Amino acid sequence: MLMNPSRKFLLALFLISALFTDQAAASVPASFKFIGSGYGHGVGLSQIGAKGQALEGKSAIEILNYYFPGASVNQVSDSQTIRVNTAHQIDAVTFSVIKESETSTAMMSLTSDSGTVPAGVVKFAINGSQISASVKNLNLTPSALWSITPQPGTYLIQNVGGTTMKLKYGQIQLRAVPLTGKGFHIEVTDTMRLHDEYLYGVSEVPSRWPAAALQAQAIVSRTYALSRFTIKPSCDCNIYSSKYDQVYGGYTKELEPTYGAVWRAAVDATAIDSQTALAITFDGAPISVYFFSSSGGQTQRAIDVWGTDIPYLTSVPDPWSLDKTLNPKYSKWVRTIPQATMAAAFNLPDVKKYVINSRTKTGSVLKITAYSSNGVKSTLPVGTFKTADKLPSSWFAQPPTITMDETSTVTN
Repeated sequence: MLMNPSRKFLLALFLISALFTDQAAASVPASFKFIGSGYGHGVGLSQIGAKGQALEGKSAIEILNYYFPGASVNQVSDSQTIRVNTAHQIDAVTFSVIKESETSTAMMSLTSDSGTVPAGVVKFAINGSQISASVKNLNLTPSALWSITPQPGTYLIQNVGGTTMKLKYGQIQLRAVPLTGKGFHIEVTDTMRLHDEYLYGVSEVPSRWPAAALQAQAIVSRTYALSRFTIKPSCDCNIYSSKYDQVYGGYTKELEPTYGAVWRAAVDATAIDSQTALAITFDGAPISVYFFSSSGGQTQRAIDVWGTDIPYLTSVPDPWSLDKTLNPKYSKWVRTIPQATMAAAFNLPDVKKYVINSRTKTGSVLKITAYSSNGVKSTLPVGTFKTADKLPSSWFAQPPTITMDETSTVTN
């Protein structure tokens, strides 16, 4: 039977279309490999660099003078209290009490609008615009605000869905806070002395590091906290306990076998007396301090990363970050990004190839452009790109397979 000419034509079009579709699909990579170095934004103190310099015999002050040229380390008052968010936007939390000695009493002071209730274990849960509390089989009157004070010789274990934190100092508060379009949630904060109680719990670097590196981190962390005294409505706090500010592990840090005492000694070594301690200053005031894990061999200027020129946040060589012994995970890293993740990051149907549009003088990427198989392109700043694709840093190489008329430029 002969085929109708029109049907022959349609069949030919279908076959041609299928052929080109298959070729286009074949030209779209299943994934993209990125090879780079460093971890973090690259501005300010390189923590791996501090460790490397400490091993070479540099003091904490020498390390900080190196990474913050033009600023200086001076005595400041740090006797203020700071409100630390220890659990953010949660629906429920449990507090239990641990005795540190046989003579201690396993109780906590629990206060709300209903009065003071000594208790051993308390469960809290959001209940409309209030927070309900129960002690064993006793249900307490719900309140929008609860306060917990650890008793002498004890510490508390905060448990949020199996994630725990040990808290010993200050006053803990649970507040019902509205979240736009999502009702109320619980914000947990702990208000304590910055000078020692807070800094003893900062967990930014391993406590086994050399003393000078630990002291440099203690000074940087104190300086950072001194610039965070505005209450943030989003967390009912001055500062988060996570990487959104700086990592705070609570009393857990002090309880580390052997090295907990080492970190505490490093904090104490940077104190002058019970009211003053060392911080980094510029023009007589604590600086806006930044720190990160490691670089691509050179720290970044603030103006290149955030568009603001800050005189003491300039670029300095950081060869310690490229040392495989000092930095085994990030002196060189390799990440494979699936096609779907790349396409979603650039908001394209697919990504056929990408080019690096510009770099800083340190070699880190500023902007990156992706091209889809249908010729559409999309450009992203590197901060947006590396967050979407979970790359450790913006120091990564141009893929060798790209041969396009677009050329990379260096930003002065």
